[in-house]
Amino acid sequence: MNSHRALLDNLSKLHTTKLGIERIKKNLNLADIDVVDFCRQLIVADDCTIQKRGKNWYCSKDDTVVTVNSYSLTVITAHKEK
Repeated sequence: MNSHRALLDNLSKLHTTKLGIERIKKNLNLADIDVVDFCRQLIVADDCTIQKRGKNWYCSKDDTVVTVNSYSLTVITAHKEK
């Protein structure tokens, strides 16, 4: 069983805060889109790498990393790797 199965099985519960939406849009230079749906699509992509470190999931695809709290399933932030 994949260690990240818990995240994938509960993607419908994925959410963020108003400040999280602003932060993610700024960090990724996104227009008016559904940020949570954007993050969901990234997480389920075949080439997404998911790692759990401490209390967070780190989901990486291409040069984008989405950080999700593993307990609350809150998208904390997303950013481009440098």
